[in-house]
Amino acid sequence: MSEEVKNTNTEAPVAEAKATKKGRKNKRIVQSGQVHIQATFNNTIISVSDGKGEILTSSSAGANGFRGSKKGTAYAAQIAAEKALDLAKKDHGLSSVDVFVKGIGLGRDSAIRAVSGLGIKINSITDITPIAHGGVRPKGERKP
Repeated sequence: MSEEVKNTNTEAPVAEAKATKKGRKNKRIVQSGQVHIQATFNNTIISVSDGKGEILTSSSAGANGFRGSKKGTAYAAQIAAEKALDLAKKDHGLSSVDVFVKGIGLGRDSAIRAVSGLGIKINSITDITPIAHGGVRPKGERKP
């Protein structure tokens, strides 16, 4: 008969992860940044980022309690922009922005007005809405 050696150590190994404190990231102080407004017919999404494009805060009409067809309204876009920019101003010290607008929804203008209404300086407004041009020539012979 063979004797089995049993491990008498009953202590569990201490996890190293508990030594590091879990929590939020350190808040960055950003003086100037970018505001990206995506305005579709169904929703308006506002993203506030720093100069490199890393997102600081974001908000949308749907995230602020608007449902259905009300998400596409100008008022919903204004509320979403106010919430996202108020957080960015309070938490990150945002004071001036470049605005990039994409889409053809109703919230385009009202979101920009909300930015200036909060006392944030607008350096530039750029429309980056993609424009369709019919695409490239299809492969194959030309049709008569």
